[in-house]
Amino acid sequence: MFSLTNFKKEIFEIQSHLHFEKLAIEAFEYQYLNNNIYHLYCDLLKTNPSNVKKITQIPFLPVSFFKTHKVVSQQHENFTIFTSSSTSGTVSSKHFVADLEIYRSSFLKTFELFYGLPSNYAIVALLPSYLERDGSSLIYMVEELIQLSDKKQSGFFLNEYDKLFSLLQDFEKSNQKYILIGVSFALLDFAEKYQLNANNGIIMETGGMKGKRKEITRTELHSELKSCFGTTSIHSEYGMTELLSQAYAKENGQYFCPPWMRVLVREATDPLSVNILGSGALNIIDLANINSCCFIETSDLGIISKNGSFTVSGRFDNAEVRGCNLMSGQ
Repeated sequence: MFSLTNFKKEIFEIQSHLHFEKLAIEAFEYQYLNNNIYHLYCDLLKTNPSNVKKITQIPFLPVSFFKTHKVVSQQHENFTIFTSSSTSGTVSSKHFVADLEIYRSSFLKTFELFYGLPSNYAIVALLPSYLERDGSSLIYMVEELIQLSDKKQSGFFLNEYDKLFSLLQDFEKSNQKYILIGVSFALLDFAEKYQLNANNGIIMETGGMKGKRKEITRTELHSELKSCFGTTSIHSEYGMTELLSQAYAKENGQYFCPPWMRVLVREATDPLSVNILGSGALNIIDLANINSCCFIETSDLGIISKNGSFTVSGRFDNAEVRGCNLMSGQ
């Protein structure tokens, strides 16, 4: 008998790929029965628990469904709603989160897995496009990390570049370990005005120009940031409004997932052909998403390596074509 309470605990105790796959199959069966939108989508693909025996057979819900449907696996009176940023004329995704504690557990355990305790760092954030709107899951996460950093200098910065530069210089002089996490365009804006040798700091980009600057490749972005910040590597955070887990890259844009998250790849010309290795469009299993949908077909293109890490190489422009038109009347 499936126990939601036990499942939420067990996902953070995963010790092997077999354990992960067992829980993923359990999550699929639970969400097929309890998530109306996902159930209908699986039925359209003629897929149900009777013919799913491995994770590559599980249907992945196109991420665009979060723009057009309420994707939930648990009815709840008071959802927290996280929304995506959007440009003019586009529709924002909405992630209805029934249990904030599972989100908090996911991002804190992931951070500790990759970086240790937040209290080991001063954490400063340069996230203007997120800070200037409501409903950002990234702001929620970083705000919690700032509070747990236990350093009075930690905090958010909007356009106070002079103040931020002075603070980072103080960190360097005092040998204070710190993390500067920022959206790509803001880090570039800052880096073009100041030169810093970040010997004690981690510079972490969260991606996205958000229409503020010309899009460039991650390699170009990291090259420019490494030069301006005087560091040998730029870290990256991979997250989405529609997920409750993150992947981190400590160098070269090579992302690693926590044990309860896994990335697979699908063929661009055959979305139902899913593999555990290779290049193509990325599918994500996030077991922390048990109250919404754990199986997300993203619009990102990338490559998955043998060690389970992945890189992101671009976007799949036709991502919204498949899926939503099948259920436009639901």
